[in-house]
Amino acid sequence: MKRSEINAALREMEAMLREYRFALPDFCHFTPEEWNGKGHEYDEVRDNALGWDITDYGLGRFDEVGFSLITLRNGNHAMPERYPKTYAEKLLYIKDGQYSPMHFHWSKMEDIINRGGGNVLIRVYNALPDEEIDRESPVTVHLDGCERIVPAGTQVRLTPGQSISITPYLYHDFEVEKRSGPVLLGEVSQCNDDAHDNRFNPPVGRFPAIEEDELPYRLLCTEYPAAE
Repeated sequence: MKRSEINAALREMEAMLREYRFALPDFCHFTPEEWNGKGHEYDEVRDNALGWDITDYGLGRFDEVGFSLITLRNGNHAMPERYPKTYAEKLLYIKDGQYSPMHFHWSKMEDIINRGGGNVLIRVYNALPDEEIDRESPVTVHLDGCERIVPAGTQVRLTPGQSISITPYLYHDFEVEKRSGPVLLGEVSQCNDDAHDNRFNPPVGRFPAIEEDELPYRLLCTEYPAAE
């Protein structure tokens, strides 16, 4: 992705957050220059990948495959003594035409919540013992305290305020319902580990390669300078 595309995507998500009056923590507002002066007091942000994130799944087609997100809080399985939180929280911003590919998590359970905007469609499948997609068996889903059994491959529709619980080994993808408008999603989950807990099918990447065509507006969670 070009840095200019990333900057535009971050500003677009910020605009929707302002529209819905969702206030962000201080570290989401730091400029790249301000990050250069932050010491070890912000190691939790660095070590747990808090803050801004962009994914195009390594495909270079962000407007078709990808979305913008912010990790607000997270624990750390590799350093549980230092970071004992067992939970994480994210905000996700996905536009009409964008798609998040099929995947499951080996460890993480999460709730995906439509916080506002349009409607999101989440397709669900069970996983087979060999971790391939089970395209035949019905899927049990939990939607805001309501248990439902749906055919394999069903797209569950979440309107604003609705949520779905995603258990480990439950394959899911998601996209915006056409012409319903961009969606602000919330994610409340167990600890998030993007390096080791995503099983994409078919395989894709997670973080973009960046072409520096302009200066960064915000640093991504993978770009923080080390504390001095």
